[in-house]
Amino acid sequence: MSNNTSINEILVGLETGQIVPYLGAGVWAAAATPPAHPANHLQLVAKLTERVTVPHKIRKNLTAAAQYIENFKHRKTLAGLMNTAFAVPAQPTELHEFIASLHALPLVVDAWYDDAMQQALTQNPSWGQVQGVSQAEHHGEWVRYYTPDGALADAASAAHWQTLLYRPLGSAGPAHNYIVSDSDYVEILTEIDIQTPIPEIVQQRRKDRNFLFLGCRFGYQLDRIFARQIMKRSSDKHYAIIEGDLTKNEAKFLKELNITRLDMPLQAFIAAACGEAVV
Repeated sequence: MSNNTSINEILVGLETGQIVPYLGAGVWAAAATPPAHPANHLQLVAKLTERVTVPHKIRKNLTAAAQYIENFKHRKTLAGLMNTAFAVPAQPTELHEFIASLHALPLVVDAWYDDAMQQALTQNPSWGQVQGVSQAEHHGEWVRYYTPDGALADAASAAHWQTLLYRPLGSAGPAHNYIVSDSDYVEILTEIDIQTPIPEIVQQRRKDRNFLFLGCRFGYQLDRIFARQIMKRSSDKHYAIIEGDLTKNEAKFLKELNITRLDMPLQAFIAAACGEAVV
C-alpha cells in the first residue's frame, strides 16, 4: 500500500469519526513557529531544573527529576514549575485546527501538557475534555471532566459531548493537572492493566475504532504502555506518521499492535490533510 493510498484511507476515517487522532509532543516539531512552551521531554526537564538543582544523573530524566523536586521541594513547587513552563497559552497549529474542524470525531487523545488542542476546539459546537489527575493532589480520583469554558463537569455530562478530548497526562488548562512525577505514574501503572484510570467514556468511544498517532515516538516505555492501554479493545488496525529510522523497541511495538507506519514528514501529512501542495 502506497503512502498516498494510506493517507486517503486515513482522511476518510477521520472525516467519518472512525479514526481517533492521538497527539504527542512531537506535533510541535511541525509547527510553523516554535512554541513558547517546552515541546518535548528534554525541553521540559530542562525548564524544571532551571531553578531547582537536581542530581546530575537524573537531570535529563523528566519523571525522576519531577519526583526529586516533589520529594525535596514539595508538590506545590513542582506544580508551580509546570505552570510556569506552560504559562503562555499555546497557539494552535494547522494540525490542531484541522482536527478541530472534524466535528464527527467522537474522541481525540492529546498526550502533552499544552492547551493548543482545547483552544482549537472552540470552533466545535459540542465538546468537552477529561484529564488525568495526580493522586497526590486528588486522592481517590483518576480523572476530572471540564466543559469548554473550564467549569468542572461529570461523566454524565460528558456522555452528551460530540467530541471528547482525552488528556491522559493532564494539561496546563484549565485547572493545572499534571501526571509527571514517578509517583504519579506508579499510581496509574498499578491499575492500568485493569483499565481503572481510563474513563469509561473513553473505553466506550474507542471500541472498534482505529488510532492515528501524530507526533508520537515510542522509544520510552511509558509512552508505549500508555498507548497500548488506551488502544486496548479498540480495533486491530492503526496508523502512525513517523519519519526515518525506528528503534528496535519502536519497530517491535508497531508490529505487535498492527500499526501501519507511514514513513513521511508530519508536515507532508498535514499538507495533504489540509489540501495543500506537498513540495
